[in-house]
Amino acid sequence: TSTTAYLTIHNMCCWIIDTFGTEDQKQRLLPGLISMDKFSSYCLTEPGSGSDASSLQTRAVRNGDYYTLNGSKAFISGGGRSDVYLVMVRTGGDGPKGITCLAVEADTPGLSFGANEKKLGWNSQPTAAVNFDDCKIPVANRIGEEGFGFKIAMKGLDGGRLSIATCSIGAGKACYDFAREYVTERKQFGAPLSANQSIQFKLADMTTKLHTSRLMVRQAATLLDAKSPSAPAFCAMAKRVATDAGFEVCNESLQLLGGYGYLNDYPVERFLRDSRVHQILEGTNEIMNVIVGRNILQN
Repeated sequence: TSTTAYLTIHNMCCWIIDTFGTEDQKQRLLPGLISMDKFSSYCLTEPGSGSDASSLQTRAVRNGDYYTLNGSKAFISGGGRSDVYLVMVRTGGDGPKGITCLAVEADTPGLSFGANEKKLGWNSQPTAAVNFDDCKIPVANRIGEEGFGFKIAMKGLDGGRLSIATCSIGAGKACYDFAREYVTERKQFGAPLSANQSIQFKLADMTTKLHTSRLMVRQAATLLDAKSPSAPAFCAMAKRVATDAGFEVCNESLQLLGGYGYLNDYPVERFLRDSRVHQILEGTNEIMNVIVGRNILQN
């Protein structure tokens, strides 16, 4: 789950370059990223701007053919290991219209990283702060026009939310399959656990949650491919439902395994730890409700 989640972030960065980048940027950056000889990171969150992403303070000042970049990004997947960082920076005034996207390459002087964060889960990938100290970034590395960065960031997140939703569904399904097999083999009171109606009801709830989530993700993906104006709201709904459901199924699976589910010898506890953060990243599930509610009132 952790590794797949990072690859979906890398894929989102490739999509951003392919969709909004110039031909020169595509030729320079994409071949190594697509072959995965090189990796990329998405840099939006800052220590002082999480859900309020448009209040970011990392600033780039243009000087001729270069931007001078200063600031810091937080909780960056691949931080310190990636080769290309897509960084949302402030080139103009306050608010979303003052934000621009820059591609920062790993060998840029002034680029540094914090220590690898010690996390509950997602331990197969590094997470670190990314710091910029008078980094000189060529204007040729600007993705899209000045002031278009926030729109690029949000469009990337529409697909990113579906990707993280599928990671949650996958984690839940893996735990469900393991728990289903366990309760059919484990005997208590002279009969398999699966003979208890309460266990059957729990399995029914779990598979219903997974199936519902899968359908919502597929519907949202169809609308996103069709460039429907309602796609962002459907992506937000799918992300919220699937990440909640995936974690719940992991947790319920652990409960079905009893004490064994809490042991590292069994895979369920890792899926539980890895999937918990999916309710936070790519926009918290509370922010997903904000997006949906705003869409309802506007349309």
